[in-house]
Amino acid sequence: MIGAVRELWRMVRPGGKLAITSWGKNVFEPANQAFWDIIKAERPDLYKTFTPWDRINEASSLENFLREAGATQVEVFAEDAIHELAAPEDWWTMIMGGGIRGTIEQLDLESRERIRAANLEFLRSNQVRELDVNVLYAIAHK
Repeated sequence: MIGAVRELWRMVRPGGKLAITSWGKNVFEPANQAFWDIIKAERPDLYKTFTPWDRINEASSLENFLREAGATQVEVFAEDAIHELAAPEDWWTMIMGGGIRGTIEQLDLESRERIRAANLEFLRSNQVRELDVNVLYAIAHK
């Protein structure tokens, strides 16, 4: 990740800006951790123990990351919002439309359906109607 940002920063002209967006620490909670717990129970080999963006999920870590990559005049803004779910199935739509889909695609059809059903049951039984959406925006000025 550092190498990629260094290359992006190299291509920014003097007076230009580099903008980076990253998910915050509690993104899509409480559904996200429940999803991974369900995956771990069904297929421990697919359980995520670390994702690269975990290193930049707080304002200070994102700022330090950009400075380490050579960026200057770095500003980071955090935004906390809520994503409302019209129905528990909305969470599954989000899963299938994002990066987590790669995990789902490694499952056989029976496992996939068990995991989908367990996720929806978690949301229903816990009356989850909204998810945290934490976003970090960073701008570096050259």
